[in-house]
Amino acid sequence: MDLGTVLAALADRHRRRVIVALLAEPDGTERTCVSFDLPVSKATLTHHFRTLRTAGLIRQVNRGNSNMAQLRRAEVAARFPGLLELLQAEGERESHS
Repeated sequence: MDLGTVLAALADRHRRRVIVALLAEPDGTERTCVSFDLPVSKATLTHHFRTLRTAGLIRQVNRGNSNMAQLRRAEVAARFPGLLELLQAEGERESHS
């Protein structure tokens, strides 16, 4: 996991929204990519999840007709201590604005 790649992935508000949503779930939770209800096309949704996966922030598993996303919480926290807490706090601030 490279800091520049992670920060570039998190520069987009839709991708941050995915991470914040996964942070709100119990550790290990898998969600379908479409469950995040992002206001983007299917192609753009695929791009966002590929970017998060390539950065090492999520893992994706194909479960039949669905791609499931899971936050790599322990790995991200170990590599970048405090980053997930910052994202969670930012998400809370945005939800109260």
